Amino acid sequence: MKLTKRIKRALISVYHKDGLEEIVRKLHSEGVSFVSTGGTQAFIESLNIPCEAVEELTGYPSILGGRVKTLHPKIFGGILARREHEGDRQQIAEYHINEIDLVIVDLYPFEETVESGAEEAVVIEKIDIGGISLIRAAAKNYKDVLIVASKAQYSPFMNLLNLNGAESSVEDRRWFAKEAFATTSAYDTAIFNYFDGDDRSAFRAAVDDAKEMRYGENPHQRGIFYGNFDELFDQLHGKELSYNNLLDVDSAITLIDEFDELTFAVIKHNNACGVASRPTVSEAWKDALAGDPISAFGGILVTNGVIDKEVSEEIDKIFFEVIIAPDYTTDALEVLRHKKNRIIILRKQSNLPLHQYRSLLNGVLVQDKDLSIQTVQDLEPMTERRPDEREIEDLLFANKLVKHSKSNAITLVKNKQLCAGGIGQTSRVDALKQAIAKAASFGFDLTGAVMASDAFFPFPDCVEIADGAGIKAVIQPGGSINDDKSVEYCNAHGVSMVKTSIRHFKH
Repeated sequence: MKLTKRIKRALISVYHKDGLEEIVRKLHSEGVSFVSTGGTQAFIESLNIPCEAVEELTGYPSILGGRVKTLHPKIFGGILARREHEGDRQQIAEYHINEIDLVIVDLYPFEETVESGAEEAVVIEKIDIGGISLIRAAAKNYKDVLIVASKAQYSPFMNLLNLNGAESSVEDRRWFAKEAFATTSAYDTAIFNYFDGDDRSAFRAAVDDAKEMRYGENPHQRGIFYGNFDELFDQLHGKELSYNNLLDVDSAITLIDEFDELTFAVIKHNNACGVASRPTVSEAWKDALAGDPISAFGGILVTNGVIDKEVSEEIDKIFFEVIIAPDYTTDALEVLRHKKNRIIILRKQSNLPLHQYRSLLNGVLVQDKDLSIQTVQDLEPMTERRPDEREIEDLLFANKLVKHSKSNAITLVKNKQLCAGGIGQTSRVDALKQAIAKAASFGFDLTGAVMASDAFFPFPDCVEIADGAGIKAVIQPGGSINDDKSVEYCNAHGVSMVKTSIRHFKH
């Protein structure tokens, strides 16, 4: 079998015309003839290139308001006919069907129409029938036909034309077929998810833009990121992000988005080891670093403020992997860029997905993102003593941090600064003891600090230990059958305890 095929006849029917002219002119120069529909035919003819109308080929006009244009044996027979199959050759000769060697189509913009908020009747009309059928037919017969299924494939197809003219190998055609099926599967996924709505009767997801990582979580594991990182960030400097870097970047972004105040945070292994809200970025950085200057080594830095030269010079004194900010001054970048591997990321204005996915066992877990942010109105006093205004601010601050800490988790906060966190412990008591010991090791006086817990206290031991460290205000979700014992202790020792209606487990 001859595996190299020459394109002699092309069917082109596209919704988007941008980028098409160069391809059409090149094909024409190679002696390729064209068949097309409506607007695409007019576009080709506007280039002074002859083009046969589909209606002339099939003997039928476009009908049903354009719903039926190319669905005809004269079209699909020309695409699906196997060139080396004797029976196929006899039948296309019998029915006067001309072979079609190249199909260039794209699909109606279904997702864009949904996102525009259009009414359902408009959305339904953007479900492509003819286009997706042409793509599948051409891709199925890739041994004889080349398929270009979206404008995203114009560039690689043009490169192929410039390299080989109208000739293509079976390997080329198979690659384009693979890309075509990626296009159709993503399209059908979007349509299914539109009809399924919030039912979530089945899990369907399609994400393009695969990016190979240097390795996965460990060097012996392969890692790939599927998604458009550039939609969210501009990487201004440094080496490629690793699998673990991306996990930390995600943790950094979800944490910093909790804060309207100017805030700086240091992330290590998906947990915050330093956070502070202050009037200036410089002050926020100084106090965030003070939370745990040891763990900050090799960490991820994130802020919702602009990095200027003063801050960059202070940050530059430690080793860190990644910094994320909404903007940098020019002189700040000059300071930060002198280390070639340091990753500098500029965050763009963009919307993040509202759901989270995790593969496990032989399936996938899906949940809504925890986007709840508690305010003073969400706090329900549990004790006789009520927290004062400063304590309320710190309780809400601590609650944001414990929400983004691995369970079991305790966070200790004073004056909107993370003093310490006890993270990922099997016992809540151990988490608290870890936090208190860590705060002491960095010289924090916990007198007047507050404590947040990601889940209820099953016994009063945690409030007893916290009180012994000088902590007089506590926030927790409540719900233990022994809540009254913790409340009893707090009332007897002047400790204020409030609860929220939201629990923040994180695994």
